[in-house]
Amino acid sequence: MAEATRDAETDSAPQEATPHPATKGRTQPEAIIFTGLQGAGKSTFYRERFFATHLRLNLDMLRTRRHETLLLDACLAGRISFVADNTNPTPEERARYIAPARTAGFRIIGYYFDLPLDLCLKRNATRPTAERVPRIGLYGTRKRLRPPTPDEGFDALYRVSLDADGALHVEDWAAHAGPQTVEPRNP
Repeated sequence: MAEATRDAETDSAPQEATPHPATKGRTQPEAIIFTGLQGAGKSTFYRERFFATHLRLNLDMLRTRRHETLLLDACLAGRISFVADNTNPTPEERARYIAPARTAGFRIIGYYFDLPLDLCLKRNATRPTAERVPRIGLYGTRKRLRPPTPDEGFDALYRVSLDADGALHVEDWAAHAGPQTVEPRNP
């Protein structure tokens, strides 16, 4: 499902596969870690922002942690920028990317997809049947979800939410001061 996104800094829709300003013009490789519920728009955001510049690590595609680790190790050894496009609900799960990427000299950037559970459930229901996550999976992820914090080792951290028009909106974590709650909100 395609959707428009809007930058808080420019308030304009980005061009296809245009990276966020946090990544523009950088020569240091980047490890971008997404955090958020299934159906929050993470994969769509990857396609719109990072497809042309960053390799995608995604368990839906790779199927096993072993395959993901092989690809992650290749990115680190080759200094290839990547996006960890998984739910990554806990600091421990995010650390599996942050620690080795930091050691390899990567810039660490996080995006927290702060969308209400009820909206993620609705978006998930519109996916093709083979791509739908069982509702229990979303509830389980929601129960484990801990929003990222700068002290996990991020060099930059952004919050992704919906604006009044229903488009994904990106803002710097400092401007938002992190999520106020991890409880589902009504839109």
